[in-house]
Amino acid sequence: RKGWGMKILNISKLQIPEVVVIRYKRFTDHRGYFTEHFRKSDLIDKSGIASLKGQGFLQANESYSHKGTFRGLHFQWNPGMGKLVRAVTGSLIDFALDIRKNSPTLGKIIGYGLNAEKESDCSEWIWVPPGFAHGILLIEDSLVEYFCTGEYNPECEAGISPFSDDIDWSICGEQLKNKFDDIAPGTEFISDKDKNGLSLKDWLNDRRSDNFIF
Repeated sequence: RKGWGMKILNISKLQIPEVVVIRYKRFTDHRGYFTEHFRKSDLIDKSGIASLKGQGFLQANESYSHKGTFRGLHFQWNPGMGKLVRAVTGSLIDFALDIRKNSPTLGKIIGYGLNAEKESDCSEWIWVPPGFAHGILLIEDSLVEYFCTGEYNPECEAGISPFSDDIDWSICGEQLKNKFDDIAPGTEFISDKDKNGLSLKDWLNDRRSDNFIF
């Protein structure tokens, strides 16, 4: 291929514009493919993504989850933790719930389907900035990679239950919401901590919620 670098094909803002999808190229031939899935100078410095500007990734996480697993909705402060997420194998729906006080989309949740198709000539990241509660629903057994802008601090983490009845699903894609409704309420692959997380109202009434202001 000509030159080096991360070949970004397009950047798409979702229903909440600070959450974006980055599609990048794979270089394929009869052997398989090669790609640079991350390069700081291309993704952070040159991409023009406002919510990524000035961010640095300090921690990388990997999770393997069985089909039907739900993880989330998690968020961190001191430090805040933005997450760049991709499916290495499998298929998942990535969810982001806006918890930023004074935000026009406070309390609204959106979703996006991430799929790892090894024969495809492109792949995708989703960027979920600090100020969002993040979760994933596994449609297949999947391996997921996260680049995080903060180092994990167990003293400064909380979660909102994905079943909290005060989450606003009105701008989430209908098919994604239906998948959630079909799978998540009956799954055995969710922790008690996640299932019994805070309601949105309880979190917003907690003084620690002032860590996230729009």
